[in-house]
Amino acid sequence: MPGAGCTLRLRRGGRIALSPPRDPLRRARRQEQLVSKRLLREDSAAQEGTQDGADGVPDPLSEEEVLELLRGVQRGSEDRKRWLGRLRWALQNEDTQQKFVRLDGSIRTLTGLFTSSLAELQLEAARCLHELSHSSVPAVAEACLPVTSYLLTYLSGHSLELTELCLYTLGNLVVESEAVRKQLLPQGIIPVLASCIQSPHEAVLEGVGYVLSQLLQAKEAPTEIIPLVLDSALPQHMLQLVCSGLKAAMGAAVEFAWCLHYIICRHQDNELLLALGAVPALTSLLLDLAAQIPQEAPEGLELLVCPVLRCLSNLLAQTDCQSPDRRLLIALFLILQCFLQQHPFLVHECLWLLNNLTADDPSCCSALLSLDLLPALLQLLTCSQMGTVLVLTVLCNMAEKGQSQCQRLLQQPLLAQLLPLLTLPDPEAVGQCLELLHLLFLHCPEAAADFTRQGGHQALEQHQSTPELQERAQALLVMVRQPPGAPSACQATLAASSLPLPPPFPPLNCQARNKLFTPVPSFPRAAQGSDVPSAGCMGGWSLSPPSSHQPGAPQSVEQGQS
Repeated sequence: MPGAGCTLRLRRGGRIALSPPRDPLRRARRQEQLVSKRLLREDSAAQEGTQDGADGVPDPLSEEEVLELLRGVQRGSEDRKRWLGRLRWALQNEDTQQKFVRLDGSIRTLTGLFTSSLAELQLEAARCLHELSHSSVPAVAEACLPVTSYLLTYLSGHSLELTELCLYTLGNLVVESEAVRKQLLPQGIIPVLASCIQSPHEAVLEGVGYVLSQLLQAKEAPTEIIPLVLDSALPQHMLQLVCSGLKAAMGAAVEFAWCLHYIICRHQDNELLLALGAVPALTSLLLDLAAQIPQEAPEGLELLVCPVLRCLSNLLAQTDCQSPDRRLLIALFLILQCFLQQHPFLVHECLWLLNNLTADDPSCCSALLSLDLLPALLQLLTCSQMGTVLVLTVLCNMAEKGQSQCQRLLQQPLLAQLLPLLTLPDPEAVGQCLELLHLLFLHCPEAAADFTRQGGHQALEQHQSTPELQERAQALLVMVRQPPGAPSACQATLAASSLPLPPPFPPLNCQARNKLFTPVPSFPRAAQGSDVPSAGCMGGWSLSPPSSHQPGAPQSVEQGQS
């Protein structure tokens, strides 16, 4: 287990709860759920088969009524389109869906109409298949297996509406059934998507992103899907579309940003994305966003910011990843200022990235101090339980760099702000606070005396009986009891009397550079941390305009006046 001074880079998985998209055709992604289904439904078309203009979800039909609908669709009459409309309305009910797929010849009939040369019938049949794909019953999705090859074929058709329907139907089907996914891969879904991603139509691009994001979240994705995606032309197109999201196709940019995140967090070797320039490209996107960000961010912008922050955070956890533009530090605090009140979950995302920026980079730690960003960081110490731990982790990264960094940290009222944290009921936050105090006392022994004068001795004593904290608390008590001017004896006593201070996160794979790769399966709800006050000093910072520079050289930053 790493000891004191260990720097941590944290790798993050999962998907945070997001505000629902404004588009009513798409279902909001659910809290703590990685996948969701989407339904394309036009009100007029959906109600074509209803009686008296009734709306809402239809009541379940009896088996006889479902059979009557199927026979009506099978008749070669001019009224077939109307029968299809009635069937589509009825299939909005899951019980009716299950009865329909159990009928002999039901899917075969829909498949025949879907491949018809009559465009109107083809579109209505596609809408019926789309309703079936929205079922949460795996058996309904697997009943649609015979139609998957045709869905792929019509992705290259000329009808924009049909293409969009096929995309979202495919995306819905792959959620429920591994059998559907295993059939689609040899049928060539990845090359087909690589072709569709070059479409000029935003609706098609967003649909491609939806299908791909569902595939990349499958349990078999790391071994069976991600390698196929990386061997295709998809990554470079995804990166390009994400980075153009501020100018056009915001919905598509959001989808592909999540796709990149799923690849990065589930694939240990991201050399291809690094070679494509993902780090500078995503950094540039955040710089552009921060430079243009208004006082009130447009609705939905946070949906793009969140996955982009995660992509950068996880790429920076790679051992061979170069540090990005230092202006990214200012960009992060501008983003924090903009989204702090309405979307506080982004505070955790920004802090996660800030942790990975400072983990192994002394120049980044120095930049936080020289740019006077520390006061803004300290204001986030009490934003939320997770936020407290992350801020303390960043401060530990800085303190680990040595005496000079610790002295500059102590120029702020840091010790006074740490004292209340020692009374928190969260052992993780208290443990990380003890880690920070250890680093400060180790490099600046005079801080121990200041801490004692402020009542810190009593705060440490209360943790001597806490099993997971007592060794660290006792080690710090040894340090604060040392007489002034005897730092070496203090350090020797610490080394002899205590185990190394453990990091705040359970180590899954600590490498030589002391990086930690740990997936986080769930995240706090957006409501947490909503009472965080806006940091006044954040508004005084602005990004300098981009300038030509040598690769890897630090970018200049300017301090503006608010």
